[in-house]
Amino acid sequence: MNGRTLRKNTAYLSLGSNMDDRLDYLRRALAKLRDAGKIRLTKISSVYETDPVGYTEQGKFLNLAVKLETEWSPFDLLDICQRIEQQLGRKRIIRWGPRTVDLDILLYNREQIDSERLTIPHPRMLERAFVLVPLAEIDPDLVIPGTGKTVKTHLQSISDEGVILWKKNIGEEGSGPFGN
Repeated sequence: MNGRTLRKNTAYLSLGSNMDDRLDYLRRALAKLRDAGKIRLTKISSVYETDPVGYTEQGKFLNLAVKLETEWSPFDLLDICQRIEQQLGRKRIIRWGPRTVDLDILLYNREQIDSERLTIPHPRMLERAFVLVPLAEIDPDLVIPGTGKTVKTHLQSISDEGVILWKKNIGEEGSGPFGN
């Protein structure tokens, strides 16, 4: 290295799939995140089966949350997530419709970003049990920027109906349902 210290950033992602072999799509998305370089997955939640939200005429989702460290900027991380979605066959036809895989950036450090391309914290994360349940599993005391409240507190204020533990994970990289 040239004497520079590379900045490590902490990000939280939500991953979901409701088409074909849902677990395989989640596995492949995690592998592609690892292979993207400058990303280290530090915690992976259990996998939850969840009812669809928005457009309900579709199959149930598998969802999980990931905590990672990265040297990428939030916009570079967004590009990586969208590239992975595209590589795994995601088609954006119906808003909130069926998808092979969906990768959403929930949080990035303690930053608040409101741009045309990216909003952090994710604008609907606090309304969605399929996001908060897995996130609370890996970091219940994480304070959501702009709210002053923890993930656990936000989760207590919404219904978690329709979110069922599907495959247990102890939450650390290198273990759990993915055989990694």
